[in-house]
Amino acid sequence: MGENIGAAARGMLNFGLTRMRIVEPRDGWPNPSAAAMASGAGRILDAARVFGDVAGAVGDCTRVYATTARPRDMTKTVMTPEEAARDMAAHVAAGGRAAVLFGPERSGLSNDDVIRAN
Repeated sequence: MGENIGAAARGMLNFGLTRMRIVEPRDGWPNPSAAAMASGAGRILDAARVFGDVAGAVGDCTRVYATTARPRDMTKTVMTPEEAARDMAAHVAAGGRAAVLFGPERSGLSNDDVIRAN
């Protein structure tokens, strides 16, 4: 939903994150509802890139963090948000490119998306 994308852009700006990538937006892109909800974060929406799939969206990233509340039967490192933020800052400071992957509001990330994460 455009409103969720706009709210995410606002949250990103609050934490100094500026490069939004959107995968298959349900209601098309650009979306006026996103701009209305962004509340001052319009520059993030203006620069947002749209991708057809998650693989394309994170293909140039050297570290990907998946967000999920569901237990998974996977061998993955699980971090608290604080641990992930520290790890991400160190990774980027060392020249890496990091991404935080969020899924649809109703269903969250699929197992295939979580598999792409480090």
